[in-house]
Amino acid sequence: MSPESSAEQRLRAPTMAGPTTNRAHFQAELQELELRALGGLDLVVEQLDRVLEALEHQDVELAQMVITDDDRIDGRYLEVHQGILSLLARQAPVAGDLRLVAALLHVIMHVERMGDQCVNIAKLIPLTGHQPPVREELLSSLSRMGGYARSEVIESKQAFAARDVAQAEDLVRQDREINRINREIFRLAIEVGDDPDVREWAMTMVLVARALERVGDNAVDIGEQVAFVVTGLFSEFAEGAVVPVPSPATGA
Repeated sequence: MSPESSAEQRLRAPTMAGPTTNRAHFQAELQELELRALGGLDLVVEQLDRVLEALEHQDVELAQMVITDDDRIDGRYLEVHQGILSLLARQAPVAGDLRLVAALLHVIMHVERMGDQCVNIAKLIPLTGHQPPVREELLSSLSRMGGYARSEVIESKQAFAARDVAQAEDLVRQDREINRINREIFRLAIEVGDDPDVREWAMTMVLVARALERVGDNAVDIGEQVAFVVTGLFSEFAEGAVVPVPSPATGA
């Protein structure tokens, strides 16, 4: 082999290795962004636990901690969102990678929205006073509703991490129960009696239920992103059925 051929071979080697190295780096960045996005759901669970405890014990100080700590979720949203935009600017993901990037943008948006719903509940707690005219039946229903919402957040993370469409679709069953309890709470609030203070407290609890219902809805939306990543089709998880909607982004 001539010296010129050897030189050409040495020049070609970095060029041939470059795409492989870049691809590995891209995959590592994408994996880290997914971990950070899904880690945001852990922050939501923490916020839910605290705000439900604050609601049960009428703990205004704990409610304020939930409001203050929302900065962590907002910071996670900005971190992941900017990281994805940076990745898109430097790389040109296609096929499954492009679907994952698009899905992660949705996931972190829903994380931020669920955090906001926890804050909405926390802001309602001081409005009822330190010793509100509580009705235990209504509070018990809210506690059950919060438990379902918490479970949905956890399962949406598990389904996304495992790319488990069946588990993602099961979120609809849990969400149906949340919706049922939401209607039950509204009925209890209407039938609570004529005392103005009790009625005001009950109407505030209706707003709390609405916020928990929205947490569940956002968890279902994350489940829909699981189906999108796996199949390339956006699927609305309707009551009792999954309705595929072709995605222009994938050409499907």
